[in-house]
Amino acid sequence: MTTQEKLMTAEELFLLPDDGMEHELVRGELRTMPPPGFRHEEIALQVALQLGGFVKAHRLGRAVGGPGFRLERHPDTVRAPDFAFIAAGRLPAGPPPIAYPDLAPDLVVEVVSPGDTATEVQAKIEEWLRAGVRLALVLFPDTRSVAAYRNANDIRLLGPDDVLEIGDVLPGFTCQVRELFPE
Repeated sequence: MTTQEKLMTAEELFLLPDDGMEHELVRGELRTMPPPGFRHEEIALQVALQLGGFVKAHRLGRAVGGPGFRLERHPDTVRAPDFAFIAAGRLPAGPPPIAYPDLAPDLVVEVVSPGDTATEVQAKIEEWLRAGVRLALVLFPDTRSVAAYRNANDIRLLGPDDVLEIGDVLPGFTCQVRELFPE
């Protein structure tokens, strides 16, 4: 006789007490990470100011920092990017969801932390793309660079002096990559 561990649902994840840790759910298994640290959060805030400010000013949809999105059901997968954008009209009518919406954002941003492995980051990006994310940006603090993923075969690497052009996802938005990182 074998014993099978009970898988967690998105609803159970949402009801976890605040323990100061970061949590995601991958095919029903809880993943716990330490808080990301000062530099990580400062970069995530800079991204939110740049991209989120643009979204709000141009009324393009919703911009959020660090929420969870349910990407799969039975077993549930809930991933939380550092920043996400959902185009106008893609969220259900009415007030914003309290828990995790059942949708993939149009844009996600992931800031690489010192404890992240390349394998973990790549797996997360692949999940986002499979779920329907149109653009995933991975920010590398040490090199102040960005990898822009549109799919597994369309990846652009941008240095600090390159221009990030994502007008197909955020109409009219461009910036120098260095602007996504605090001074």
